[in-house]
Amino acid sequence: MTITIKNKVAIVTGASRGIGEGIARVFANEGASVICVARSKDDGIKVVNSINNSGGKAEFIKADIREENECSELVNRVIKKYGRLDIMCHNAGIYPDELMEEMSVEIWDDTINTNLRSCFLLTKPCISVMRAQKSGRILFTSSITGPNVAQARLAAYSASKGGINAFIKAASLELAKDGITVNAVSPGNIVTDSLMSLYGEDGAKEIAKVVPTGNLGDTEDIGYAMVFLGSDQAKFITGQSIVVDGGQILPEDPDSFLRNE
Repeated sequence: MTITIKNKVAIVTGASRGIGEGIARVFANEGASVICVARSKDDGIKVVNSINNSGGKAEFIKADIREENECSELVNRVIKKYGRLDIMCHNAGIYPDELMEEMSVEIWDDTINTNLRSCFLLTKPCISVMRAQKSGRILFTSSITGPNVAQARLAAYSASKGGINAFIKAASLELAKDGITVNAVSPGNIVTDSLMSLYGEDGAKEIAKVVPTGNLGDTEDIGYAMVFLGSDQAKFITGQSIVVDGGQILPEDPDSFLRNE
């Protein structure tokens, strides 16, 4: 049995860089038609051109997933062109690095709106479409930060990701009988431009020391987990979040596995 999303139609938000770009590339490599969504048109088109030049199928749609009308229009455009929507993968997110006492309400609200409120705004227009198809995969990029572990200066981000994991449980119950599954992937530390700009080479090496596999993840690691959850073979999995972190959250004592080396 081959796990595949070949010939599926998939939306990927936040696809202009980082994990979203990695997901979009893996989806295209696995044979899906990928609609790459982002606010940055120039970056998004670069990703799409690269995918198409490599033999994949992708197009770019500029949309702000914080806005209800733009989420609805996004889904409508996809249905008008392709006649179906098999996978909606919401990856777009922000993570402001600020102490709570210094964080403005505007930054808090923007983080919640971008990361969590958008889950509802993107899911809502997918429901009638996927219900008519009697199938659909709604996927989210969550995080180990919030649901599993905590980090100072990331209170808004942590709250939003914890909210995503709660959202998928409720949404999965509402949609299970319609053949629609709702799941998430919770990444650990993944090599992206954003992570490297935040921590630098030396910081990334320090983070890798507390990952049992001894390395940070690649964006494709998240993409392949999403492929599985988006496939027909994952039809009996819903309301779950798969942790992809190289075992980072496992040690009770972060140094315990190091002492065994």
